[in-house]
Formats: sequence, structure tokens, C-alpha cells
Amino acid sequence: MPSNLLLFNKPFRVLSQFSAEGDKTTLAQYINVPEFYPAGRLDFDSEGLLLLTNQGALQHIIASPDFKLPKTYWVQVEGDISDEALAKLRQGVELKDGLTKPAQAERMTEPDIWERVPPVRHRENIPTSWLSLQIREGKNRQVRRMTAAVGFPTLRLIRYAIGPYTLDNTAIGEWNYIEPTDNLLKEVTQFEEQRKRKAASPNRRRPSEKGQQRHQGNKVSHGEGMARRKPSPKPASRPRRK
Repeated sequence: MPSNLLLFNKPFRVLSQFSAEGDKTTLAQYINVPEFYPAGRLDFDSEGLLLLTNQGALQHIIASPDFKLPKTYWVQVEGDISDEALAKLRQGVELKDGLTKPAQAERMTEPDIWERVPPVRHRENIPTSWLSLQIREGKNRQVRRMTAAVGFPTLRLIRYAIGPYTLDNTAIGEWNYIEPTDNLLKEVTQFEEQRKRKAASPNRRRPSEKGQQRHQGNKVSHGEGMARRKPSPKPASRPRRK
């Protein structure tokens, strides 16, 4: 029986979805497996590893930053990236939506990979360089914004790894079934057990509801439910003087 997880090497300018959107290329042009959907996304203008699954809990765990699956990117930037810029990436970069978590950032030699179509446009007399960047969160277009914030705009972005899964042995535009790791299966089991516990007790009263019921007898509503204090006896009337 095939696995419920597959790995796809997404080409440049392919949407991470099966539904059509204008004339853009989608996953449907590459993957013909019913009921499989992306676990997370990869931008239209980014390349590389995308995981898909037909299991809801597995999809949630892979896509959620709460489960801390690190994502490793190979990034080609404009300019010869400096030690200072790498240090800033490692410490965390201030973006418009907040400070990023510390990343693993290392200079790397140009990887032996496929040619991009169309190719990256280079500016004359300006070198380019490559770095490996590993993050554990998923802000919108985060890697591109991080490198731009430290002065080195991204020219090409390839996601090489998600957790233990890498692009090794998977050509561009190709996909393979892969097996979930023991750790990933353990996370799925814990997530499903937690979800079952919540579903099994839908009628549990919240503390506020219990408090409301305790004091319900003291409510005043349209003249009913008045406080249970006994009425004071009326004072005896004095005889009139003649």
C-alpha cells in the first residue's frame, strides 16, 4: 500500500495548489494522485521541496510552526554576503511583522542543481553568492525579507529540506512516496488523542457558566426572582388626635 506522504520537487512559477488560477501552472500538471494536498505552501516564485499528504493530522503537523519542523533553504543573493549579514540572520532580523527567531545561516558554494527556467537575471559587475538558511517559523515570504533586511536581496530561493526530508534523489518536477518518520508518527498519534479527548467532552461547563448557574436564583428579571429577604413588617399606625 502506498504511503500517505509524498515529496515533490516544485519547479519555479508553479502554484502550490491543484485548483486553477488564471493561466498559472499548478500541481495538477505534475501530480495525479487523488486526495493528496500540500502540507504547507511554497511560493509561486520559489522552487524545491513540497510535502503532500492525504491525512489531515499529518498535514496539520507538517504545516504548523508549533511542531517545529525546521525548513532549510538554499538562497542565491545579490552581492557577496558578509559575515556581518550572516551574524544578523543568526540573531534574528527585525521585519515589519516582528523579530524573526534566530536562524542557522552559513555561506555555501554554489550547489550542483538544475537550471532554472527562465534563468536568474544577473546585473553586470555585481557578484552573487549562496547561503544555507534554516528557519523554524513561517512568516509570509520570510526568507526573501530576511536577506533583503540585511542588505542582500534574494535572486533564487530553493527549499532543500523539511525536517529529515530533502531533495536528494528527486529531480525537478518529479515526486516520490516517502515514509513518515517514527517521530512524525508519534506526533500524529499525540495530536489525534488530544483531539479525541476534546471531542469526547463537548458538554463540559466552563467555569463562568457554573458561576452563572450558582447565582441564577438571585437574578432580577421583569420583577421575578427577587432577593429572598422577608418583607419587613409595617409599623402600626398611630391613633389620630381629635
